[in-house]
Amino acid sequence: MKALILDEGRTVSLVDHPKPAATAPTDVVVRVVQTGICGTDRSVLVGKFPAEPGVVMGHEAVGTVDAVGSAVTAHKPGDRVIINPTLYCGSCPSCLRGHWDFCVNKAGTEVGLDLDGAFAEYIRLPERFIHAMPEGMDFDRAVVVEPLACALNNIEAGRLTAGETAVIVGGGPVGVVCAMAARHYGARVLLIEPDPYRQELCRTVFAQDGDGRVSVHTPDEAGLERRGDVVVDTVGNLLEQSLGYAADRGRVVIMGYHSKASATVRPLEILQRGLQIIGAGDYNSRLFPKAIELARWLPLERLVTHRFPLERHEEAFAALAAAPGTPYSALKVVLVPE
Repeated sequence: MKALILDEGRTVSLVDHPKPAATAPTDVVVRVVQTGICGTDRSVLVGKFPAEPGVVMGHEAVGTVDAVGSAVTAHKPGDRVIINPTLYCGSCPSCLRGHWDFCVNKAGTEVGLDLDGAFAEYIRLPERFIHAMPEGMDFDRAVVVEPLACALNNIEAGRLTAGETAVIVGGGPVGVVCAMAARHYGARVLLIEPDPYRQELCRTVFAQDGDGRVSVHTPDEAGLERRGDVVVDTVGNLLEQSLGYAADRGRVVIMGYHSKASATVRPLEILQRGLQIIGAGDYNSRLFPKAIELARWLPLERLVTHRFPLERHEEAFAALAAAPGTPYSALKVVLVPE
């Protein structure tokens, strides 16, 4: 099969790769229909996040079941499915306490980072990480379910309630999904994005709702200080700015993955203003079915602005400013095998 693998120099190459087989009793092999390019994928290529050279990248995948192991009962060939790429062992102390998102046996199980992922024609995972796609849901909506699970994890970690104001820092795909989820929870949403092109894309996504509950702003716009009951930093290196957007007694959630980020905070300010800084970690897989159900009611397909075949992966990543000197020219990009 064709697959995109990570090279030593943090580039990806299209190669012939062995097609996975359902060798274990609980294995499910999925024929990939399309895979979204995640901010984490981009971060790997620009040096902000680690991954193992030689791995097939990609994890936001949807497709149809190709083959199943002898013990699989929930799926059969031809079923339309959504992949949950946040794996856990189920038997370590954290997993036994139900904290699957803090599984201590993560080595070799990070899909698209150190375990072969979905920028390929096929992917193989255990049955419990394969979910049925709701009847009538199209693949463009379903491919954004995994980012929605990430968004829900962070929105719920911030304990956002109806009537509050949410400030979402970063207008990339995950920021837009966070804004959609926060709006659904009944919040007023201020979405902050510096890039003019992405600002317009964000406005287009929410203009169709017609109620004005999500507005798009530049980072230095007047009147944003101390507005957010909940502030979500989807970029991962904007904690100091996020604290400035937080209202007194506000909750600031660090969401974005940036392994080289650091920040300086004043403990006295945290104390006197009653601020909370929250790290939500990965989502617990118990949240994934909730994301699938919520996706029935959210127009997630509005995010998908571009699609490319695997052969045109350089253009796909360039649209997300992953190539040096290139600007953003897309919101959500998906890669489609032939």
